Amino acid sequence: MTYGDLRDCIVVGGGAAGLSAALTLGRARRSTLVVDAGRQSNLAAAGIGGLLGHDGRSPAEYYAAGRAELARYPSVEVREGEVVRGSVEDDGTFTLVLGDGREERARRVILAMGMEYRHPRLPGVDERWGASVFHCPFCHGWEVRERPLGVLAYGAAGVRAALNLRSWTDEVYLLTNGGGKISDEQRRQLSDGGIVLDERPIAALNGPGSELESVTFSDGGELAIGGLLAKTPLYQRSSLARDLGAELIEPDEMLGVEAIKVDMMMQTGVAGLYAAGDVATSIPPSVAAAVASGHRAGSAVVLGFATGN
Repeated sequence: MTYGDLRDCIVVGGGAAGLSAALTLGRARRSTLVVDAGRQSNLAAAGIGGLLGHDGRSPAEYYAAGRAELARYPSVEVREGEVVRGSVEDDGTFTLVLGDGREERARRVILAMGMEYRHPRLPGVDERWGASVFHCPFCHGWEVRERPLGVLAYGAAGVRAALNLRSWTDEVYLLTNGGGKISDEQRRQLSDGGIVLDERPIAALNGPGSELESVTFSDGGELAIGGLLAKTPLYQRSSLARDLGAELIEPDEMLGVEAIKVDMMMQTGVAGLYAAGDVATSIPPSVAAAVASGHRAGSAVVLGFATGN
């Protein structure tokens, strides 16, 4: 339904969560605008791992298929662009300003613009990111299974990640890159789990193309590994969530995710404002989880209209 130039919902972001939310809204005949900046974080990956029905499919192909599905629903518009700021009006509606200066208004907003992945800035990481260097073993672990693998992290998060990585290989190294502290208890856990601890600073990652063959340390030493799980904090890409009054969860040592705080129906503390996907998860992100949360947010918007909430 439309009310002059007032849409039912604007979805900010056209990744897995945003497209899923828009599909749910479109099937409920709700007037929906999806604004997508095209910066999905997993575009660097060769394939999506662990998504039922699409395992191994390239992210770009997956998103194109999602947009094609949305084209069947006349109440949904997908537009390339970026939302640069927004405000909540006195009547509870939302005004969003796009990068080209246009303003769009809606009764509800779903934030699904993904997150900024701040992976370690080491020589050799960029060209291997999303392939042999990765942040999620459930998404990429199968592709590097049975190789010697490293974990680039420290503290409790590093220990947990290294122990978990044993599901994919018997040879795991925890590389702290000269940072953080490993307690005596954590050292015992690593030893009991057959994890080798190496605390030397890293100089570079080596290998042809996107493949990883070894890590060189600053002392000249070298370690042969075929994959590297890197602890990667996630941060909001813009101030939009804050501008609209959403509460953020500060990153902690274990998860390192600056997520928007939402309830079980993906609603923020601001009436009519929802968030889905990476921006609103405090668990390791995945495309499968993003699709589910987008559907939940879209359903919540539709149910809210039905009940007057």
